[in-house]
Amino acid sequence: MSEMNRREALTLIALSPFAVGATSSTAQVVPPPAPTPPPAQTQQRKFFTPHEYALAVVLADLILPADERSGSASSAGTVDFIDFMLVDEVTSEGARVQVRGGLAWMDLESKRRYQRPFLQLAPAEQTAILDDIAWPARAKPEFTHGVSFFSRFRDMVASGFWSSQVGVRDLRYIGNVPHMWNGCPPEALQRLGVSYTA
Repeated sequence: MSEMNRREALTLIALSPFAVGATSSTAQVVPPPAPTPPPAQTQQRKFFTPHEYALAVVLADLILPADERSGSASSAGTVDFIDFMLVDEVTSEGARVQVRGGLAWMDLESKRRYQRPFLQLAPAEQTAILDDIAWPARAKPEFTHGVSFFSRFRDMVASGFWSSQVGVRDLRYIGNVPHMWNGCPPEALQRLGVSYTA
């Protein structure tokens, strides 16, 4: 008897409930339920208000802007990922308060400096605020709340981006695929004074 491979074994295990049901004279084979369609691209936000969402998009794209290799953080769905994570039961209430409070802090700091909310600032003005909170070791004591928020938000943006399809492509991760090696490069063979030919 030939040895059963793993794929065959898993197939048999998956089909065993149907085989048991088929032995009964009254049992009917019921097809498995149809797969549920994927959620629509425009999912309803559950945490962010419309203003918070717009502010989060701008911040995420300032953290990870589009470049020649990949799209921006928001184009990868990062802000929707953060919105989802903030309503998940494993996320602490403290994290929710910190993100919501941090977004409000961004607007308060913008109004203090420039008399306008963050979304109405010029890019250089937005960057000036972020420069004061992006490096915790260099930040002034009065920016403690902003630093704490921005560190958490930046981590969430990075987690969302590099676990998305866009982010995985940005990492150039090709997955579990064979990689053919064509041997040692000719210049290395020449330096060693050897060759593949006899």
